[in-house]
Amino acid sequence: MSALIILALLVILMLTGMPVSISLGLTVLTFFFTFSTDPMTVVAQKLFTGIEKFEIMAIPFFILAGNFLTHGGVAKRMINFATSLIGHWHGGLGLAGVMACALFAAVSGSSPATVVAIGGLILPAMVKQGFPKNFGAGVITTSGALGILIPPSIVMVMYSVATNTSVGKLFMAGVVPGLMLAFFLGLTTWHIARKNNYPRLPKATWGERGKALRESFWGLSLIVIVLGGIYSGKFTPTEAAAMSAVYAFIIAVFVYKDMPLKRVSKVLLDSANMSAMLLYIITNAALFSYLMTSENIPQHLAEWMIGMGLGKIAFLLFVNLLLLLAGNVMEPSSIVLIMAPILFPVAMQLGIDPVHFGILIVVNMEVGMCHPPVGLNLYVASGITKMGISELTVAVLPWLLTMIGFLLLVTYVPQVSLWLPNFLGM
Repeated sequence: MSALIILALLVILMLTGMPVSISLGLTVLTFFFTFSTDPMTVVAQKLFTGIEKFEIMAIPFFILAGNFLTHGGVAKRMINFATSLIGHWHGGLGLAGVMACALFAAVSGSSPATVVAIGGLILPAMVKQGFPKNFGAGVITTSGALGILIPPSIVMVMYSVATNTSVGKLFMAGVVPGLMLAFFLGLTTWHIARKNNYPRLPKATWGERGKALRESFWGLSLIVIVLGGIYSGKFTPTEAAAMSAVYAFIIAVFVYKDMPLKRVSKVLLDSANMSAMLLYIITNAALFSYLMTSENIPQHLAEWMIGMGLGKIAFLLFVNLLLLLAGNVMEPSSIVLIMAPILFPVAMQLGIDPVHFGILIVVNMEVGMCHPPVGLNLYVASGITKMGISELTVAVLPWLLTMIGFLLLVTYVPQVSLWLPNFLGM
């Protein structure tokens, strides 16, 4: 009964058009005032303790690093490097876009930032070279979603906060699925380009490739610093995030010199705004999670599902359907922070690995970012391409179907996610 009351309150508040974070907070306050005997001081305590975790500090640092990289010329050099390697294949610039998105994802941690950084540069070039606009939009919108799967990933940090799963292990678990999804998206791009005989670039010489690698070296080094530092034990994921922010500032301002010092204050302010928004969502989600736990709702849900004879296969299918439906009305941060604490106990009772479950959720979030009505990548790509959401939805369909197929692979073949962390002994 408590679960139905809480769910009804949350849905009603969200249907009014209220932001998800405020809907969560008001749901908790309303329930405490009318149905709970717990003292109201608990609400004040949880608002502070909800963001008292060391891992949460990684979020503003990764956002800051991503903003420095987006405006600091790193994306342009990564595109040049990718183009020099595979630009001569069918759909060369499209394939270079997929590869550049994968490389930028490995340093930014954010899907919208990846779409902005890569799409803003490569989409005009694709149109100029003769590619249809909907082809380029489909490539970048879906490939940009790699930003939350290839580590570092802000969504993985949020899952870690919600479930107390190792961030470092999640980061390593995202490497193989991220590279596999990039390959499948590239294969879809190549197939469509070959079928329609889209333009190809002249094959670059080894000298040109070497020059492109040298120019992009400082940006690519950030991948080694973050993942190498975490795996070697030199620093934690949070410390890696801080290192990446400082490093991104140095290469953007002093190495590439694409960002004048006077623009640094705007980048800091934009990063602070985005961080404040996410931290506010986390705070209210932590409060909501406490309410669910205090009412024993996840435990009752686990007992009910197991009592119904729901096994791993059926439960994972249910999770995928639930998360894909949630992606129609909420953005990834809210979905992870609301759903993970509820579904996680059931997954544990069914013997599902917490890291595998985390990667499954992240891939679901990727799909949700690329379909309407609230797919963030669609809106970002719409701003770049000046295309309508309905037109973009049709444009992304071949790549979206590829992502759904990949989601099924990740769901039912755990070793795709777990092989690398197990191999590394994590």
